Amino acid sequence: MTVLSDYDTATPDGDVASRPGRGRTGGVGALVRSLRTSAPVLPFLTYVILVLGVPTAVIVLYAFRSNTGHFTWSNIHTILAGGQYRAGFETSLKLAVVTAVVPGVLGTLVAYALSTSEHALFKRITSATAGVLAQFGGVNLAFMFIAGFAATNGIVTEWLRPLGLDPWNHGWSLYKFWGVAFVYVYFQLPLMVLIITPAFAGLRPAWREAAENLGASRWRYWRHVGMPVLTPAILGSMFLLFGSGFSAYATAEALTAGTIAVTPIQIGAILQGNVIAGEQNIAYALAFAMIVILLVTVIFYVLLRRRTTRWLR
Repeated sequence: MTVLSDYDTATPDGDVASRPGRGRTGGVGALVRSLRTSAPVLPFLTYVILVLGVPTAVIVLYAFRSNTGHFTWSNIHTILAGGQYRAGFETSLKLAVVTAVVPGVLGTLVAYALSTSEHALFKRITSATAGVLAQFGGVNLAFMFIAGFAATNGIVTEWLRPLGLDPWNHGWSLYKFWGVAFVYVYFQLPLMVLIITPAFAGLRPAWREAAENLGASRWRYWRHVGMPVLTPAILGSMFLLFGSGFSAYATAEALTAGTIAVTPIQIGAILQGNVIAGEQNIAYALAFAMIVILLVTVIFYVLLRRRTTRWLR
């Protein structure tokens, strides 16, 4: 026996047939509901497509295009074969690694101090300060360090000179690689604190209590429980710092005026017209290579983040 619904009719032979238009109506209704649900997201998707998608497509297109409009590998070969562009990539990668590892380690220690501190006011002040300093960069940051650590009239330099601790007398320069790395640590360190602090908050007190009940010391707890759980989160945060240090432009440009060879500054110089004739598309090739490196960085971060959430959910 066939039970008919409110939307079905019976044929003369006793078969059940749906009313005409039922499938269309249901499909249209589902489409309307789907559009209504996703409508608030459409402005954001439009923004992402126009600001990120379209420029990325243009970069990929022109990275493999000659000045005559034909497909070519010469742009990629030019930036990888050697010379100033390859040196810029090597310097950028080295700078990114240094400014990811050093702030990563220091930021992890600060986050640990925050997680174990019992002073709520100290936690709020430190978190708020980290949020502000992580966004402080560019020309303002470069000017602040020039005023503080310049060789002749820097305020901090003048304080250190009578103590015999003037770093300029030991070969250090604010306008070279290690000087730029020193400045980058200023905003990379608070960024690491902001990223890794929630991971420390995700450690369950029951784990520590269980370890203590089994006779484990604090060191053994962190060695066998805390650090294995936090290691993916720490490494993932360092990958984010790597991407931030690799792509930073304004601070290094304002600090060194382009005297240090890093890829973002080289792209800016090409866009300003400082390029050999016939190599106008080199900037697109450099940007394409940066996109590939940052894409790999994001993939590693997502994989590590997925492993982290398995334990800290």
